[in-house]
Amino acid sequence: MIAIAGTLGTGLFLGSGKALSGAGPLGALIAYALVGSVAYSSLCSIGEMTSHAPISGTFPHFAARWVDPALGFAVGWNYFYTNVITVPVEITGAQILITYWDSNPNHAGIYTAIIIVFACATNIFGVRYFGEAEFMFSIIKLTMITGLILVGLIIDLGGSPNHHRLGFQYWKNPGIFAGAGLEPQNIGLDRFLGILSVIVQASFSFQGMELVAIAASETENPRRNIAKAVRRVFFRILVFYILGIFVTGLIVPYNDPNLLQSTGTAAESPYVIAMTNAGIKVLPSVINAGVMTSAFSAANSFLFCSSRILYGLSLRGQAPKIFARCTNSGLPFVAVAFSSIFALLALMNIKSGGATVFNWFVNLSTVGGFFGWGSINLTYIFFHRGMKYQGIDRRKLHYWNPLQPWLAIWGLSWCILFILINGFEVFWTFTASGFLTAYINIPLFFALYFGWKFMKKTEVWKPEEMDFVTGIPTPEETEGPYYPPEGFWQKLAEILF
Repeated sequence: MIAIAGTLGTGLFLGSGKALSGAGPLGALIAYALVGSVAYSSLCSIGEMTSHAPISGTFPHFAARWVDPALGFAVGWNYFYTNVITVPVEITGAQILITYWDSNPNHAGIYTAIIIVFACATNIFGVRYFGEAEFMFSIIKLTMITGLILVGLIIDLGGSPNHHRLGFQYWKNPGIFAGAGLEPQNIGLDRFLGILSVIVQASFSFQGMELVAIAASETENPRRNIAKAVRRVFFRILVFYILGIFVTGLIVPYNDPNLLQSTGTAAESPYVIAMTNAGIKVLPSVINAGVMTSAFSAANSFLFCSSRILYGLSLRGQAPKIFARCTNSGLPFVAVAFSSIFALLALMNIKSGGATVFNWFVNLSTVGGFFGWGSINLTYIFFHRGMKYQGIDRRKLHYWNPLQPWLAIWGLSWCILFILINGFEVFWTFTASGFLTAYINIPLFFALYFGWKFMKKTEVWKPEEMDFVTGIPTPEETEGPYYPPEGFWQKLAEILF
């Protein structure tokens, strides 16, 4: 539930409009389908590894354990940085959404502070409350995207107040592809560049699915629940992302001037634009409330994620030992408190000068998610090779995928490409700041890797040296008895959640 709904945020609800205007309806659909396949391959990879070892630290620990301790160090700090700096971004997004109802700039600081307190409090009170809060937010988000898709189909088929049937008319005029505007003399190349730009944007919408593995060590029956989550994510990606972007392309033309407005509120959502054009007046406020909930939920999730990564780094001696301190219930309160400090960066956006620095700082972290996915798939390739060499049968795990290791190879290959094309627009209108924000994470990542490697003299693990036993709890230690659902409602909940 949390694996898919945790990623349903402003990237999908508002970013789908940018995808549509950037590549057109078919171009956006191709981009989202491609990125969805990479996200799924990454989730399958981490799902299988976590099914074998549901322990703290997750994929940075796996990278250190089965690839190279230096890779675990680089991936862990890169992923911590990426997630912890995303927390104030989502908090700022939630505050901007409130301006849909209250546009008084003097109230921005108050709203930001309230959101920060709630996000930090949810995490400080432990995983139980985090899980309950995220489950509630997930239901809200899934209900909203389902409702938006249904409303979109109704509008397309002529069920709106103006009774105008749209069908596929926007696929014919203005067309199925939009250009990036970088090569106006070469339409084909410009449309291809438009798809590339949407691939990058779509990747940001999908990132965060690995949260289910990071929370694994603190959940009941982790192996069984991870297997359940990974198997269902494929269909949820298909319905919520692919069908969602398909419906978006049916109800709004990619050259609609409202798509080009960057309000930060529900006013730029293609669904709100379609409702406004169709004469539906009440739902936009409801959608804005739902998107604001999504932004808060995402901030909550990224704060949880960053604190657990920092805790895992500390356990392996790759971060100060103080971050490994826990309460009696197992909450890494020092790591949570330290990660929560970064939420205060959201206050920078209150002043215009601080907002410029803040946005530049945020752009530095965007490629970190690609390094995360890429390292997950790379680690799985090593994991698969080691399991095969040592004669361990993967089919006995609670979750395993028969398409592996080809899924991991697919995901790794595309992640490398995503990293390289992350800021391709800068080569048409070059600026030093644009180039740095797009690509500085590459030398930073390799500086972390080689710095730790030379300092600690680490080596890449050979298949026969990989440890698949030490510190890994047995299924008997982690899994309780399974009680099958009884009655219609329990069976329905089992299917949905």
